[in-house]
Amino acid sequence: MKSREDLSPLRRALTNERRRRRAVELVIKAADELSEVIGINRACKALDLARSSYYHSKVESKTPRVTETTRPKPQPRQLTPNERQKILEICDSERFCDVSPREIYATLLDEGVYLASIATFYRILADNDQIKERRRIAKHPSRTKPELVATAPNECWNWDITKLKGPTKGIYFHLYVILDIYSRYSVGWRVETIESAELAGELINDAIENQGVDPRDLTIHADNGASMASKSVATLLSDFPSN
Repeated sequence: MKSREDLSPLRRALTNERRRRRAVELVIKAADELSEVIGINRACKALDLARSSYYHSKVESKTPRVTETTRPKPQPRQLTPNERQKILEICDSERFCDVSPREIYATLLDEGVYLASIATFYRILADNDQIKERRRIAKHPSRTKPELVATAPNECWNWDITKLKGPTKGIYFHLYVILDIYSRYSVGWRVETIESAELAGELINDAIENQGVDPRDLTIHADNGASMASKSVATLLSDFPSN
């Protein structure tokens, strides 16, 4: 039996990978035989072999190697590339492009057509980054923004209602204001405790009378708030050029 000092130079001399592996196998085999006599710890120490390397070799020997016989075989019912492409084309068709995979599956099944399971539908769409929201994004035509131009006072007014904080929490006042867009002058305003289309109509009428304006020569603009779009205010402004 070689001593520990004799084995170390021998190890350093084994540079060839195949020879090194063979040498390790021989050392492990020797450790197995010697451990039966003096135990694993003393055998590894005598052969200058780390115990971790010894135990690691035992784990490797028990790990089955993947070979052609152990490699998992493909499922006989696995879809072919052509079948997967057909499902993808159906999901992207005009009929089903905005329908969920579950609905597509149910619809085809009602028609007596079975292509794959619901999970397979989801899997194919996920592989093509189509598993998220499938509904079409609504495309609304762009609206032309109104451009109001005034070259003199009392040609175009703008009115709105703004909430004002009251004396206590939860109590608000409503400020009704009509501005002349040319002069920025407030041609009418009032403060009320409620927001009302009738009050807005009264304010507009009072402002027209106070300013001596011909309604046919006046344009009144407002946003689409509840009071602004109410029937009573719309009726009042129906005689104006635009609102």
